[in-house]
Amino acid sequence: MTNWEGWSARSARWMNRFHARLSTFASPATGFVSQPEPRTIGSFARGKQLMAGNFLFAGHLVEAPGVSIWEIPIPDREFDAALHGFAWLDDLAAVGDLAARQLAQAWLSGWMDKFGRGAGPGWSPDITGRRLTRWINHALFLLNGQDRDVSAAYFRSLAQQTNFLSRRWKVSAPGLPRFESLTGMIYAGLALTGMERHVTPATRALSRDCGERIDAEGGIPTRNPEELLEVFTLLNWAASALADAGYLAQREHLLAIERIAPTLRALRHSDGGLARFHGGGRGPEGQLDNALASSGVRATANTGLSMGYARLSAGRTSVIVDAAAPPSGAASYNAHASTLAFELTSGRRPVVVNCGSGESFGAEWRRAGRATPSHSTLGMDGFSSSRLGTRNFGAGRNTELLVDVPKRVRIQQTAGQDGVSLQAGHDGFLLTHGLTHIRQLDLAFDGRSLTGEDTVATLTDEDKIRFDYMMDQVRLQGLPFSVRFHLHPDVEAQVDMGGAAISIALKSGEIWVFRHDGVGRLSLQNSVYLEKGRLKPRATKQIVLSGRAIEYATRVRWSLAKAQDTPMNIRDLERDSHPR
Repeated sequence: MTNWEGWSARSARWMNRFHARLSTFASPATGFVSQPEPRTIGSFARGKQLMAGNFLFAGHLVEAPGVSIWEIPIPDREFDAALHGFAWLDDLAAVGDLAARQLAQAWLSGWMDKFGRGAGPGWSPDITGRRLTRWINHALFLLNGQDRDVSAAYFRSLAQQTNFLSRRWKVSAPGLPRFESLTGMIYAGLALTGMERHVTPATRALSRDCGERIDAEGGIPTRNPEELLEVFTLLNWAASALADAGYLAQREHLLAIERIAPTLRALRHSDGGLARFHGGGRGPEGQLDNALASSGVRATANTGLSMGYARLSAGRTSVIVDAAAPPSGAASYNAHASTLAFELTSGRRPVVVNCGSGESFGAEWRRAGRATPSHSTLGMDGFSSSRLGTRNFGAGRNTELLVDVPKRVRIQQTAGQDGVSLQAGHDGFLLTHGLTHIRQLDLAFDGRSLTGEDTVATLTDEDKIRFDYMMDQVRLQGLPFSVRFHLHPDVEAQVDMGGAAISIALKSGEIWVFRHDGVGRLSLQNSVYLEKGRLKPRATKQIVLSGRAIEYATRVRWSLAKAQDTPMNIRDLERDSHPR
């Protein structure tokens, strides 16, 4: 028994197996009500890698040419879950030739033979919902050329998995796992003969969860932009499938789609990728634009915060700021200490980023990625603006949560002829240092410059007492802090003007220059870019302004601006490197 499993996980797994086996006694489906059409998009390159025997899932690469996907060694449970979810079927379908189809068919039959009666880790509601969606999406790909016995086994397994979901969807965790479970049940109920009885209870449950889990801003409790995109995609699929079958999605379901769309647009950088906060990545290439287009929700101006994020946009430049307290409690299992961190993208090129989620690179990278120094914001050296602690929310759920987060985050946005501005502050360093962090950001009307001001200050007499105490601990040498600007690995940075500035060259040909007011010490240091789908972190650089807070208020000013000879519009023809 693996050490990450507790009693509740073993109990849940036993119940899942029991209901999976019980579901085999239900009447099988005999075919499709109508011919399914693929709604998921895969990667041709990843499909070719699978065909070559290179299995890259959850940050692990297993090289096993000629070996069935069900016979390869399993590095960890996330890798195993990725296999049983069958999302890789999208990639083989993207290749689409005879060899890819035969491989997919062989692996499908292998799963049914080895796990079809309830064995293995794939019998959880969320993974089953994910798998059902792929099996139905790619029915033509999977059944083309198959004999009657294989087709009968395929439909029998689909019916079994649908009946399993009808029994176990309620135990899936609220949020993305629940949406995956219910979407899979709706898909199957609409597509399979004899499964229609599952459609109504699943649509009602999905509508209820939309009302409970999608807030008035179109956000979710985890504040993870990529997770919000996954939820949005599932809701779109379910609504589209219902409409195609002559059903109407329920009111809360449709209203949730309408609320989420403008939020995702606000979290979309100018290059089409999502802002990387709270465990989320940029999202699969093209998924965001495809989901927004298929939703049918017209673009509208989104003023104020979107799921706690502020957006500054002008010209070809977008700036997205984490302007709210991070999630707390159970929703913080992937949350980061990133309050007031920002990302900046110019055209198609990310410039300033956060390091991202290190989850796929192991526990140590995951923990490092959640800390304040891994984000483009100010941090007191040795401290994060939110602290990690351990709480027990049941086995199978990461228990290292944010237990000490900023209590107050204030924000004010303004817009004028000169550009757009943001002033925000948080008290995440109040208990540790007696200091409040205040950040001012001003984006010029043409998007060619971002000026900033970071201040750490005591605001009350009580704060001054705490600050004085901390100063005594360091013999009045000042409390060290650093303002960090992590750079995307595709940019080239070098110290310029005798150490007074740093030049940043983008592949598009743009040149940006970072300057400061001389209060802090400027340096260019090593950093990492934690990117899903890679075997190891990518090396990159970070600009660091470091100093010491000696007075009750310490302020540093900085600017990031395009070089004067950089044209207003650049024809960006440089192709991105392959994500691997």
